[in-house]
Amino acid sequence: MLSRRFVLLTPFMSLALAACAQTEAAVSPFEEPRRDASAIGREPELLVATTRKTVGNRSPFFGSERGSGLTFAEVRLSPPGRGIVGQVASTVSGDWAVLGLDRTTTTAPAQALAEASTGRDVLLYVHGFNESFESAAQSAGQLSHALEFQGRTAMFTWPSGNSLWGYGYDRESALWSRDGLAQTLRALAANPAVGRVHIVAHSMGSFLTLETLRELRDSPEVFARLGAVVLASPDIDIDAFEQIVTRLGPLAKRMTVIIDPGDRALAVSARLAGGVARAGAAERSRLEALGVRVADTSGRGWSVLRHSLFLSNSGVTQVVARAFERAN
Repeated sequence: MLSRRFVLLTPFMSLALAACAQTEAAVSPFEEPRRDASAIGREPELLVATTRKTVGNRSPFFGSERGSGLTFAEVRLSPPGRGIVGQVASTVSGDWAVLGLDRTTTTAPAQALAEASTGRDVLLYVHGFNESFESAAQSAGQLSHALEFQGRTAMFTWPSGNSLWGYGYDRESALWSRDGLAQTLRALAANPAVGRVHIVAHSMGSFLTLETLRELRDSPEVFARLGAVVLASPDIDIDAFEQIVTRLGPLAKRMTVIIDPGDRALAVSARLAGGVARAGAAERSRLEALGVRVADTSGRGWSVLRHSLFLSNSGVTQVVARAFERAN
């Protein structure tokens, strides 16, 4: 039988945790998208490294189960309003559409992604809790286009259960995926023709990213190739956050943490974690003492949930853009 506390918390969880899987504020239907301002707008392809299990060549392509190892794929996207599929996607969600993917059979998937990034800077997006493969791909396309990013856009996607009730499963799957993300970063760093690698991690994806960077702290060649590391609404225990960041040395100066003390999704996460505050809702001064840059988004936007403002609010998106500029 569910505890009384859990029953009382359930309606709030359903509202707050849903924010991880969707953009909170749709683009205005009267706003014409700038289709050619970004590389992904001109060439709508997304590089993917994933630890998800494949489910075939049709949607949803990759599911919530854990795969046997890392897989590389190239995703074909359609920007909102472009073509019939894009127009439908824009009307329904105001977001990008996944048209299909080309899966590469290779014994070296991380190297394949690195080779596909040759000659370009890389934006590597790591999604958060309660995300399907397709929703994460849409967010990656939306973010890259909003940033007007001129390099290659890539996504590391881990086996989220895509369920409001799968918080424990997602957390374990994120931890399980550390080796896959580490392989991806090592391969990008090993390719001398790849430029800066900028990481944007959201929510529980920040937890995965920091755990991976801790494992790589004795790999200076990887840290040397990293540009900005942006952690948007990081869903990680503030004590664990402090412990990890202090071990990352000078990399902390290239980290930007986007916080909001009013983030309701992180408030639920804190309750599930026994009341320990999450880094994305922590006191600004406590974070700045670690040497990271902090952007407090309190008062920005009109979203009730406030968990994905880096995607839905142009002012917060510019925080990410400035972090990239400082790291170049």
